[in-house]
Amino acid sequence: MGNLRILISLTTSDNDYQVEQASAAEQAAHKHGIDLKIIYSDNDAINQSTQLLKVIQEAEEADRPNAIIFEPVGGTALPQVARAAVNQGIAWVVLNREATYVSELRGLGKAPVFVVTVDHVEIGRIQAQQCAVLLPRGGSVLYMQGPSENSAAKDRSRGMEEKKPANIHLITLKGQWTEDSAQRAVRSWLKLTTTRKAAIDLVAAQDDAMAIGIRKAFQEVQNEVERERWLSVPFLGIDGLPKTGQTWLRSGLLRATIFSPPNTGQAIDMLVDALRHGKNQPERALTVPVSLPALDALRSQK
Repeated sequence: MGNLRILISLTTSDNDYQVEQASAAEQAAHKHGIDLKIIYSDNDAINQSTQLLKVIQEAEEADRPNAIIFEPVGGTALPQVARAAVNQGIAWVVLNREATYVSELRGLGKAPVFVVTVDHVEIGRIQAQQCAVLLPRGGSVLYMQGPSENSAAKDRSRGMEEKKPANIHLITLKGQWTEDSAQRAVRSWLKLTTTRKAAIDLVAAQDDAMAIGIRKAFQEVQNEVERERWLSVPFLGIDGLPKTGQTWLRSGLLRATIFSPPNTGQAIDMLVDALRHGKNQPERALTVPVSLPALDALRSQK
């Protein structure tokens, strides 16, 4: 087999985790000597579907990829697009999302199909434990979720609800995994008359970028006393990447985060084993999230 051709579809270039996903993919592609193309869907599920179908339906087989790795934008993992890819003999890998159709498509035996994901429910549980450590007497948490239709956001919320103590109350807002979306959501929230009476003890966001977006919105508050009140609470995020989340943790912008390792490199390693060496791959590979700092260390910092 000549050089493997792998297409990676990511959600947006305006998110530190997605940027790290691209970087990890490029490193793995270099290691294995494969031809890699990365595209972004600008957080638009229809755009993502259209982009992928266009590639799958290329008239010339030589112009089609041997495999597609994608991180879904919307509520589904594009089952019709997945079937179209597999029917063309294109391997299909879903990142950070459960996909109910995987078993069925694997049964066709036409191409490797599998999922590589972090345990998003466990991420939510860890963040709930961080909240419990920092608010032992309970309190109110401004909680920034990802998009409503996104299963990763739903799973992180489920883990949070499962594990948080009953004396911790969540005030929930929605973002799009980006600084800008969180900043805009909090700007709107701050304009509500009820917000003026809100006593927030902690901020928890479902990714680091949104946590920083919330800080930026608070920094815009004109009243100095109110501004300092908003900014004085602990900020928690998720992703914990070296250049962003871990840097913000060291600088004090974040009190804690959760390391969610990029998995594009792992997906490429698995595809190379499957396509070059004929090795069967598991239906689902799981990466493990880790609290930064560890919960015991966070407790001792108080």
